[in-house]
Amino acid sequence: MTPEILYEDNHCLVVNKPAGMLSQGDETGEPSLVTWTADYWRERYNKPGNVYVGLIHRLDQPTSGAVLLARTSKAAGRLAEQFRKGEIVKIYWAIVEGSMDEPEGEWVDYLEKDRDANRVRVVTDEGEGKVARASWKVLRIGPAVTKLELRPSTGRSHQLRVQLAGRGKPILGDRKYGASRMLRAEDGEYRIALHAHEISFTHPTRGEVISIVAPVPGDWPESSRAWSESPSD
Repeated sequence: MTPEILYEDNHCLVVNKPAGMLSQGDETGEPSLVTWTADYWRERYNKPGNVYVGLIHRLDQPTSGAVLLARTSKAAGRLAEQFRKGEIVKIYWAIVEGSMDEPEGEWVDYLEKDRDANRVRVVTDEGEGKVARASWKVLRIGPAVTKLELRPSTGRSHQLRVQLAGRGKPILGDRKYGASRMLRAEDGEYRIALHAHEISFTHPTRGEVISIVAPVPGDWPESSRAWSESPSD
């Protein structure tokens, strides 16, 4: 389970994280993207000892796709500020159970996280939760499943998973939020049909916009025979 390097320079790194890998280490001690990146930079640049790794954002463990990291604290600070201001654009692909009533739309919800259970729920009172916004459109339709493009403008924990599940459209494989069956990643671990397909950001020193596309991995379920032969209109 090795991340694919999509972009690298002296300030930034974008990798395609495989499903099943943690973004950052936790109490389980499982390998994470941060530890993998530190080892990679240590070996590539012959840097003994501690290596700085700035994790700018995270993907859930069962999610694959583009993750942006920084090689210096200066770059990390500038990129983190772009995230806070909503200037970094993230595009996700998801395959969900069921069909959509419209071809596209936008959702605004208020989410509350139960940290002990590591679950998020939609709340009706905005005073109880944090606002979560995302636009969406249908990309493809298959029997009993739909492929969506999702563009969140906020970065709440489990946001897309909860917003979809709350509308009766759980992401394929996401048993935590109501999916009817599980999916397996390439290493046999649990994954969901959510992929961070593209990320666009302003380079922290050069000022140019960088857009990176992350190819879907081999365990992405869209090639299944459950799909219709042609994309939706």
